[in-house]
Amino acid sequence: MNAFNLLKDNKYLLSYLYLFLSILGAILPMISNFNFVIEYGSSFDINQFIQLANANPAAESISRDLLIGASAIFIWIVNESRKLNMKNMWIVYVGTFIIAFAFSAPFFLFLRERRILEINLR
Repeated sequence: MNAFNLLKDNKYLLSYLYLFLSILGAILPMISNFNFVIEYGSSFDINQFIQLANANPAAESISRDLLIGASAIFIWIVNESRKLNMKNMWIVYVGTFIIAFAFSAPFFLFLRERRILEINLR
């Protein structure tokens, strides 16, 4: 049995993998944001942040990729959470804009797996 089958067959383990990724998705971008503030001033200048995120073709490519991909996934998150009648979605919605999409997407997947387990136990 390979690792993918283990995750497929063990939804609890899969949900905690998503939770672990959401924690990393909160910590790692926040470290970069703190470093930005340290390097570029005591306040978070969003205009300068966006300018630097598009400072060269590589950064611009990653920024555009994240914008389009995150937008599509965020729309799916909203629709999927309503379909499954999920609770605590405000954490995902607010977390997307306050923390990072790298936090909110895996956190949503954690909540989704837990909700599916709850539905299947009924």
